[in-house]
Amino acid sequence: REKVGAVQRRHAAAMLGAQPIVRSGGVRRHVAALARRGAQQRQFAGLSRQQEHGSAWSRELDLEAARKIPSAGTIIDEPTIMRALEETKEAARDVEQVRAILTRAAERATLKKVSGDDLKSEYVQGLDVKEAATLLNIDSSDRTLMSELFRTALDIKERIYGNRIVLFAPLYLANYCVNSCTYCAFRAKNKHIARSHLTDNEIQHEVETLEKMGHRRLLLLTGEDPKYTFDDFLRVVSVVAGVRSEPCGNIRRINVEIPALSISDFRRLKDTGEIGTYTLFQETYHRETFARVHPTGPKSDFDYRLQTMDRAQVAGIDDVGIGALFGLYDYRFEVLAMLQHASHLETHYGAGPHTVSIPRIRPADQAPESIKPPMPVADADFLKLVAVLRCAVPYTGMILSTREAPQMRRKLLHLGISQMSAGSKTDVGAYAKGDQAHELEAFGTSPHLDLLDGLDVANDTSGTAKPAGAELKGQFSLLDHRTLDEIVRDLLELGFVPSWCTACYRVGRTGAQFMAIAKKGDIHNYCHPNALLTLREYVEDYASPDTKQIAEKVIESEKSTLTRTAALDRKLQKIMGGERDLYF
Repeated sequence: REKVGAVQRRHAAAMLGAQPIVRSGGVRRHVAALARRGAQQRQFAGLSRQQEHGSAWSRELDLEAARKIPSAGTIIDEPTIMRALEETKEAARDVEQVRAILTRAAERATLKKVSGDDLKSEYVQGLDVKEAATLLNIDSSDRTLMSELFRTALDIKERIYGNRIVLFAPLYLANYCVNSCTYCAFRAKNKHIARSHLTDNEIQHEVETLEKMGHRRLLLLTGEDPKYTFDDFLRVVSVVAGVRSEPCGNIRRINVEIPALSISDFRRLKDTGEIGTYTLFQETYHRETFARVHPTGPKSDFDYRLQTMDRAQVAGIDDVGIGALFGLYDYRFEVLAMLQHASHLETHYGAGPHTVSIPRIRPADQAPESIKPPMPVADADFLKLVAVLRCAVPYTGMILSTREAPQMRRKLLHLGISQMSAGSKTDVGAYAKGDQAHELEAFGTSPHLDLLDGLDVANDTSGTAKPAGAELKGQFSLLDHRTLDEIVRDLLELGFVPSWCTACYRVGRTGAQFMAIAKKGDIHNYCHPNALLTLREYVEDYASPDTKQIAEKVIESEKSTLTRTAALDRKLQKIMGGERDLYF
């Protein structure tokens, strides 16, 4: 019995990532029987090995809670999505049916027909799956229907978000990775990339560099590899939170995009008290495609990844962000699957996703699917999917990265984007090095022109080909290499207000409290003055002379749209006098 017990313990250690065990004789047969029994129990419980034990990067210590997670099959219903896409093709050509859907979406966004008792979270479903499928099936070359879709999306966005755009920057901590994603430069099989991680001193230098640009919000990222552990990451969170720089630099919100965690480690992440949104992309919600583009590694477990946000919710993290990498499978399927995922989280936990991200696949070193995407998304289709998402999830933040060129980013600002990265780098340690690539594309057309002008409407790969002279650096290539100050100035010139506000999170103005304000239409009286206060800080501490000149005019102009101008003026004056971090 002692020998069997010892082997059982070694067997358990091996299951959790230790070296393979050596067995002999009757003990080997006994342990094999135990393994079969364990496999049968996992099958009965619907759990894979990773679901039961976690990964080498994040062990699961709460098996009882893990077993209560809803099965992945209840989250994404592929047959329902496929039927919806097929059955709504005719309706998508019917102008009256499309207009009726758009009208309903606009009404739902106003919350007029929603009672106060139903407003428990910030997630509102503006479209059901069939309605969204109908809009996604609109012919992208039909300028009439596309224009009406765009107008509805813009009206919803302006009512909820106004002209505010929240800015942030990604910070890559390490590029070690054991996974084999065929679209990513960090994949384990890429022997061309120099692997590294930031030391604490280097992290401090990177964060100081970002603060001196004017950033207040960061997204921390890392690959999945035992060489850079979750414990390493947790230590880094406190390092980042503690960095201060002259004149008044500090990071006020730390969001994270890291590998899938166990319930146990989600609790540890929450206990830091420093984390804002936890983000994880499913990459593709299409199971067969997911298996093909993730051939090996812990990330190849479709179900475990899909259940990540459930584990986060069970652990007490209800601020999560989801997304798909567009270009791996049919964009229409991915949008509908994201809506199913969002609806699942709202139904089971009373908290839909805080954000959705809509990255398009871009070229990456030694990543074949990135050079020739299986199902590239044409520009017009991309605009359409963003507009549909804004109609479908009106109160959910929508994030746009520097994967897109400046002219495309300008267009998308008018369709639903509420957050965007600025001055981004996707390689480790790039900010402090001062690497700044040249702009790869022209600034594009005026946003006042039709949003479809100058775009490809066919499903070609023109938007994903490697630009002439471009170097594939970092996790993937970027198409917007402007500095933060250049992007701020551009936003101001386009009539938008750059914002670094974090007030709602810090005063607890979230969930039911936030939605009560939203139902009254009063968001503008909180978020807008707070955006202007953060812009005033940027003007005082970081803006170039040209940007400062434009920002001064915008602040004065935007003040006239508010009702609490006297209180705002007092806070603005305090900022100009040297105070910082003021908000309503």
